[in-house]
Amino acid sequence: MDISTGDFLFAFGLTLFAGLSTGIGSALAFFAKRTNTKFLSLALGFSAGVMIYVSMIEIFQKANTALCEAMGDQKGYYITTAAFFGGILFIALIDKLVPSFENPHEIHKSEEMRDPNPKQHMHNHKLYRMGIFSALAIAIHNFPEGLATFASALKDPTLGIAIAVAIAIHNIPEGIAVSVPIYYATGSRKKAFYYSFLSGVSEPVGALIGGLLLMKYFNDTVFGILFASVAGIMVFISLDELLPAAREYGEHHLSIYGLLAGMLVMALSLTLFV
Repeated sequence: MDISTGDFLFAFGLTLFAGLSTGIGSALAFFAKRTNTKFLSLALGFSAGVMIYVSMIEIFQKANTALCEAMGDQKGYYITTAAFFGGILFIALIDKLVPSFENPHEIHKSEEMRDPNPKQHMHNHKLYRMGIFSALAIAIHNFPEGLATFASALKDPTLGIAIAVAIAIHNIPEGIAVSVPIYYATGSRKKAFYYSFLSGVSEPVGALIGGLLLMKYFNDTVFGILFASVAGIMVFISLDELLPAAREYGEHHLSIYGLLAGMLVMALSLTLFV
């Protein structure tokens, strides 16, 4: 399967947009007087709905079709299922092995930036280390997310745009999670934004490394296994990170309404492009 330079650049651009959305979260923390927790809860639920629906309905099916054509129906389905759960295992192991001085997805709000005397935190090494570990953990998590966005956009641009938007929404509170403790520890908005922004860079790096490998080995079998794994990764991220975060930011029902809205919007958008 040939990959044109234009396709490569489009897929990489989407991944760059999704990854660097951590900077949006950091900027919101700096400039918004209060976090709109209800909106953020709905948005995170929406993101989870998009990712779960598109993973189970679209990505898994496309992976299965490709593998069945390459290997036969029975073997193709077995490999698709194994790759799906392999993706879940892969991201779960990353989640388990990432150093966690503090929870890298700990909920933070913009009003936490309204510290009356940030200089008193200049020597608070615990907070600084918490921010650095949060940035590291999020960077490691973002690597496979970048590959997921890139691979999706490469195969189906419409699908890639939907996934990039969903992951971008997901990355906004992660940017807040990195910037708040670093700002507390150093009193520097510039440093807080820098580390928050940097944590998202691993997403396009993941796409770049994956893309360079795909350019050489991309065929139906590799695509099918990769796509099924991507579906597993996205389902795990939605269930382990997005929905719990959505519930923490707002009411339980808001996150579920967002989830259902995300599924509905994804279903309608896929229907329009069939």
